[in-house]
Amino acid sequence: MYTLKTGRFPLLEAHPDLIYLDSASTTQKPEGVIRAITEYYQTRNANVHRAVYRLAEASTQAYEEARTRIAQFIGASSPKEVIFTRGTTEALNLIAHSLTRTYLQSGDVIIVTQMDHHSNIVPFWLESKERGYHLRFWPITPSGELDLADLEALWTDRVRVVALPHISNVLGTVNSIPPIASFVHERGAFLVLDAAQSVGHGPFDVAELGCDAAAFSGHKMYGPQGIGVLWAKESILDSLVPYQRGGEMIATVTETDITFNLPPYRFEAGTPNVEGAVGLAAAMDFLDSWGRDRIRKEELDLARYGVEVLSSIPGLTLYGNASFRAPVFTFNLEGIHSHDLAQFLDSKHIAVRSGHHCAQPLLHRLGVPSAVRASLGIYNSKEDIERLAEALEGARTYFL
Repeated sequence: MYTLKTGRFPLLEAHPDLIYLDSASTTQKPEGVIRAITEYYQTRNANVHRAVYRLAEASTQAYEEARTRIAQFIGASSPKEVIFTRGTTEALNLIAHSLTRTYLQSGDVIIVTQMDHHSNIVPFWLESKERGYHLRFWPITPSGELDLADLEALWTDRVRVVALPHISNVLGTVNSIPPIASFVHERGAFLVLDAAQSVGHGPFDVAELGCDAAAFSGHKMYGPQGIGVLWAKESILDSLVPYQRGGEMIATVTETDITFNLPPYRFEAGTPNVEGAVGLAAAMDFLDSWGRDRIRKEELDLARYGVEVLSSIPGLTLYGNASFRAPVFTFNLEGIHSHDLAQFLDSKHIAVRSGHHCAQPLLHRLGVPSAVRASLGIYNSKEDIERLAEALEGARTYFL
C-alpha cells in the first residue's frame, strides 16, 4: 500500500496496519531522503565554510548545492535569497525580528489573521509588545476564508506588514495569495507568507505568488526535522539587521568594531544543519519525481471526497467550508471529547491529532476549546478516508 512508484516509506512499511493521518504535523520520510542523509554522514561529513581540505570542501559543496536546489524548487531568483533555519517557526521569528526592526517605527501596524498558527502570531505579537507596534487580526468569514473587503476595513496608512498562512493548518483553506499581494504592495506594505502547509502539496513559486518573504519546514514536505527555510527578496535581505549573533554571520571582528557578512550568511549564525539541507533537497527531488501538479490534483480530489464522506456522519461538525481547500479535516463528534476520540481512533490504528493545533485564536473564533484533525499526505487514499469514517461511526456506538 505504501510502496509508491516514486519511492518507499520505510516507517509505513514497518507498520502496515497504520493509517497515518497527521501529515500537517509532520510527514513520513521516503527512502530517498533517509538515504541522502545517511550517505552525507558516511561520505562527506565535515564543517562547512571553515576549512580548505577536500572533505570540508565537499561538505560545503553539498550544503550550497542544496541551497541552489531549493531556490530552483520555489522559483527564487537567486540562491542568496534562501536562508536555512530550524523550521518555519525560526524563519518567522527571524523575519518578524529583522523586518520590523529595520523598517517599522512605534505606532506602525502589523496585520495577521484569525486562522494563523501560533508560529506566525507570537513573533509579531512580541515584537509589537516590545517596540510599540499595533497588532491587528484579519477576521475569517463564516466559511473559513479571508475576504479582501475585511482587510480593507482594517487598513490605515500605518500598516507596514501583513503576515498570513498560505494554507490553514486547521481549516485546510487555501488562500489566494496574488490578489492579497497586489493589495498590500499597492499600499506600500510587506507581505510575509507562512508556507508550512503548502510547499510540499503542489506547485509553489514565490514570484507567481508575489510575497516578499516565505517560511516553510522540511519535515512537513517529506524532508527531515530540524531544517527549514526563510526565503525573502534579495533587495530586502540586503537591508535587514541580523537575527542571531556569533560565528559565520560576521565578516570581521576587532576589539572595536564588527562588520556583518552578506546574505544569506548574515542570518545563519553557527554550525548549520548540513545533513538537514541535503535531506530537504532530496525531498524536493522526490516531490518532483512524483509530479507537483499531480500531487495538487490528487489532494484536491481527496479533499472533496473527505468533505463528502465526513459531512455525512451524524453528529460530526466539520470546521471550514472553503471553496478551495487542502485535505485537512478538523472536526468534533457530538458528545465525545476530542482527546477521547483521538485515543479511540488510535486503538483502530488511525493516527490523528487532537487539541488546539497551535491556533487558539481560530478555535476561539469557532467556539470550541479543541478538536480532532485528520490531515492527509501523498501516501493516503480514499480508502483511508473510508476507514476513518467507519471508525468514527464505531466511536459513536462505543461512547454514546
